[in-house]
Amino acid sequence: MKFRYVYQKVVDLKSNEKTQAEWMLSAAIGRLQSEQRSLEQLLEEKANTAAVIAAEAESTASMIKLQELQRYMDFLDQAIERKLADIRAAEVNVEHKKTILKGKMLDEKVWLKAKEKAMDKFRHEMLLREQNELDEMATVRFAMRAR
Repeated sequence: MKFRYVYQKVVDLKSNEKTQAEWMLSAAIGRLQSEQRSLEQLLEEKANTAAVIAAEAESTASMIKLQELQRYMDFLDQAIERKLADIRAAEVNVEHKKTILKGKMLDEKVWLKAKEKAMDKFRHEMLLREQNELDEMATVRFAMRAR
């Protein structure tokens, strides 16, 4: 007789939900890393612009060009602030996805443990049944010899 778990579909569902939560966490981490790379590019662009402003200030640059570079620098500062807010939001999202994944992992573990207990109970019952059959066979043989 083969073991067949009554709630196998639930176990499969919980496993699939955990896998989906892992994918969602992976996507959230990917988005966070993308935002961080974007911030690094903005910071690099800001450093380059600051170097250009310093070089232009030392040379005989026009005031209009310096003002234009300063406006660009202000634009970069605003973009960096927005990017930092995006990164904070992405970090919150990653933490949220981690929490969801922990819950899904716990759910799956509970159902797998229940399946394992059912399997142990099934094995125990099978061993008892087998032992009873062997005992009955021994009793019948003993009774046959006693006649």
